[in-house]
Amino acid sequence: MKKLFFGGVIGLLSLTACKMVQNLGQDEVIMYVAPEQVDCTGVAPMKCLQVKESVNEGWTYFYSTIEGFNYVPGYEYKLIVKKTKVEKPIPADASSLKYTLVKEIKKTKK
Repeated sequence: MKKLFFGGVIGLLSLTACKMVQNLGQDEVIMYVAPEQVDCTGVAPMKCLQVKESVNEGWTYFYSTIEGFNYVPGYEYKLIVKKTKVEKPIPADASSLKYTLVKEIKKTKK
């Protein structure tokens, strides 16, 4: 009986996870944000977020901003972010992509 119950719980969690992925819009991605910013250099020295789009990836520097996202140091985030192409002309020091927060899925104190 316990095996059946736990199997049902695991199945329900799996369906919920699949449903979450299926609910992503065409231009939307899951984005993880590290709890600390790092020194980086774009046009000038600055602080960059560290991001990744998969739990298994390494952190990469994020030189842009996520519109609508209020980063607080010390927390790791899991977000749904919409990535859209910026219409030309694009300044030489700007990204060709615009990032907009759709939903904050998880915020974990680190």
